[in-house]
Amino acid sequence: MNRYSDIRILKNINPNVGVLNAPYYNTTFYPEISLNESDIYVITTFGDRLDLLAFQFYNDSSLYWIIAAANPEVVDFGSLFITEGSQIRIPSNPLPILTNFKNLNSL
Repeated sequence: MNRYSDIRILKNINPNVGVLNAPYYNTTFYPEISLNESDIYVITTFGDRLDLLAFQFYNDSSLYWIIAAANPEVVDFGSLFITEGSQIRIPSNPLPILTNFKNLNSL
């Protein structure tokens, strides 16, 4: 799932901040990811990356951002890499998270 597929593309109307009519994405909002007793906790090992974990647990590497958003104290949101030996939470059901994301960013 391309998380930007439903994000509105705007055009710059202010010549003081860039080229007029240059396209840019609207601000992307991410939902809070509540704790759930069915969440999975893992200790990362050498070679683990968020996209690989997302593929392992969700069968979709593009959902790595869900794991990143669920672990803001451990994961740098701008990176796929995670420190070996970190305990991270993997939300067991990404569907409500994806629905919330879509609702927050709907046109």
